[in-house]
Amino acid sequence: MDNQTTAHQVASFLLETEAVKLRPEQPFKWSSGWNSPIYCDNRVTLSFPHIRSYIKQQLAEMIKQNFPEAEAIAGVATAGIAQGALVADLLEMPFLYVRPQPKSHGMANQIEGKLIPGQKVVMVEDLISTGGSSLKAAEAVRSAGGNVVGMAAIFTYGFAVAQKNFEEAGIALHCLSDYQALTEAAMQNGYIPESALPTLAKWRQSPETWKV
Repeated sequence: MDNQTTAHQVASFLLETEAVKLRPEQPFKWSSGWNSPIYCDNRVTLSFPHIRSYIKQQLAEMIKQNFPEAEAIAGVATAGIAQGALVADLLEMPFLYVRPQPKSHGMANQIEGKLIPGQKVVMVEDLISTGGSSLKAAEAVRSAGGNVVGMAAIFTYGFAVAQKNFEEAGIALHCLSDYQALTEAAMQNGYIPESALPTLAKWRQSPETWKV
């Protein structure tokens, strides 16, 4: 997270659009099997033009500040595709996107778009949890000859495992907002009572074993 004001504004937008839902007393079940008091789908923000534009502009500014050497933008399928295309258009840069695995037909492409060997690429993602799927996409770009200089995302849960994974991969991660900013905005705007904060903090410390 780079800017506190932006972090709280993005968090407020995610709550306002219900891209993020907080339910400490009735947890969601993630595909990983983890119980979670939060569900996040940032694609919802694409349906709100003023919020979509704000996020696009902030991602572009973050990329310009942290990755001035960038030559192309790559969206991580599927949720990062639209955000990445919007940012690439604003920055007037080439755009491509990366599937989780190669297609099973046609040209069997995993990367769609023109990747030039050695091209300096910034990956765009909507959400970072453990970082696993995002880093697999980055590795696909590297394997195809691209130079991944970093990753920009809308939101991160801030898990220690994600930080470790990005450090081991040698990829700098910058995010517009994070879990702390989200919980603060949720309390300030009346989405949750202050009494829910300890439960939300406990989940983030150990999400794989957390229970109500």
